[in-house]
Amino acid sequence: MESVEQDGEQVNRDDLILQQQREIEREISDSTPLVSDQLPLTCLTAEYDGDAVFTAKIQTLASKYKYMRRTRPDGNCFFRAFAYSYLEWLISNKAAYDKFRSIAETSKDKLIQLGFPSFTLEDFHGTFMEVINRVNPHNPGGVEKNQNELHTIFNEQGYSDYVIVYLRLMTSGKLQEDAEFYQHFIEGDMTIEEFRHQEVEPMFKESDHIHIIALSSALGVGVRVEYLDRAEGGTVKAHDFPEGAQPMVFLIYRPGHYDILYPN
Repeated sequence: MESVEQDGEQVNRDDLILQQQREIEREISDSTPLVSDQLPLTCLTAEYDGDAVFTAKIQTLASKYKYMRRTRPDGNCFFRAFAYSYLEWLISNKAAYDKFRSIAETSKDKLIQLGFPSFTLEDFHGTFMEVINRVNPHNPGGVEKNQNELHTIFNEQGYSDYVIVYLRLMTSGKLQEDAEFYQHFIEGDMTIEEFRHQEVEPMFKESDHIHIIALSSALGVGVRVEYLDRAEGGTVKAHDFPEGAQPMVFLIYRPGHYDILYPN
């Protein structure tokens, strides 16, 4: 009888922890936009007030980047930051936009060929293309109008999340397509298929190097990630994905989270 009561107490305690976690997530959701306005990079200093290591690294970073945008810390931050940053870059690069739009248009058929069910892809691909078309640099109104449209879209949960779902599927497709190469990046005994279904396709799953390499390779987009952490040295280490590519997307990584950066 005693063990039953203890089990019951444990269940109640687990339920309480889960409830508290959901309340914290709700508070974050209510108080943090999906993508913020542009902010001065120095706003990070307030978060690490009194921390000499981080303060010094932020000062170094501020010599290369003037602004940032925060993304909601919900596990989707890499994909949301990547999509926003790349589309914002494309708004000012018509030839690159046309090339990307062509890749996006044909991507559904490629995923179907890889075995993804068409009924799963249809809605997500449709919304993905709608978002791309709404920020077309050939549209009348110019860059500023498209930038405002992009910001509006990415702060509407439905559109924003559908874009992320589709990018997760494209990432998963790339992992499947080049499974032999990506298997080396996976720790433990997990297969590529298990990793795709458990760590890539589900929403709110955090991203690592393998996600960045696969997505940037699938789209032919250079990504530079600045790692703000406690690693030795006073500088922030930057990594380019794929290696040697010209970066078009600039992100800052702090343990567990990605935000958008704007070079000087």
